Amino acid sequence: MNRRTFIETSLATGLIASLPARGLAATHQIDKVGMQLYTVRDAMKKDFAGTIAKVASIGYKELEFAGYFNHSPADIRAILDKNGVIAPSCHVDYKVVENQWPETISAAQTVGHTFIICPGIDEKARKSADGWKHTAELFNKAGEASKKAGIQFGYHNHTFEFQPDPILGGKRAYDYLLESTDPRLVKMEMDLCWISATGTDPLTYFSRFPGRFPLVHVKDFKTLPQPPVGKRVFEPNADFEKNDMTEPGSGMIDWKRIFSHADEAGIQHFFVEHDQPADPFASLAASYKYLAALRF
Repeated sequence: MNRRTFIETSLATGLIASLPARGLAATHQIDKVGMQLYTVRDAMKKDFAGTIAKVASIGYKELEFAGYFNHSPADIRAILDKNGVIAPSCHVDYKVVENQWPETISAAQTVGHTFIICPGIDEKARKSADGWKHTAELFNKAGEASKKAGIQFGYHNHTFEFQPDPILGGKRAYDYLLESTDPRLVKMEMDLCWISATGTDPLTYFSRFPGRFPLVHVKDFKTLPQPPVGKRVFEPNADFEKNDMTEPGSGMIDWKRIFSHADEAGIQHFFVEHDQPADPFASLAASYKYLAALRF
């Protein structure tokens, strides 16, 4: 090998070594498909332990709670351990973040959550600039307290966050929250159905705020909904959730395209959800089958 060939070969080897792992891999996949237990909330009310066992039998390894249904954190942890599953995350109401934060963090530690997510913002807080300022301050404060306990705080969107808000000077609420909160203290659980239902491309946020989205909700829709007269963004409603929402792989969302940017987004957990499935367990089984086989 002459000197020129040696140098060219060395440069090529160095370039390949510097490429991100995703670029070298022919395919990528979701190692642990998770699910949001809101999908089976009615079953949880009737048979808490049995529902978790049934979900685990489908293949789900990670669960996200939306209420404990009067079970103690210690009992929940025992049920999870028995079924060989973990619960990286839970949802708690805005009022809980305001008024019951220390005990919520303590319960999360017992169950084994590493994330606590607020899934919405009170209407009153959304009606004034001071209300939005309070929300950003509340989220930063909550995130600071939870981080000391080894738990990350985050926020879950619906659709109103993607409509230009006159109260915020025409800025989208989602942008306001991302820009007004500390990225170390407040992460986002992006609901990929709701953002896509507004016609907004999730990838634009992945590139603008890389690493800010460690969790995502995975659900789909059959047709792009139209906002009502006078509205710029579609708002969730029961008819859409029942008739147009569907399992990933059977709707309009290009999951391969979105998940190919998972590293940029910082996605760690993928939670399947369906708000009003006709048959919750059949829906979960179909979603699991698709996502477990998906390569991107």
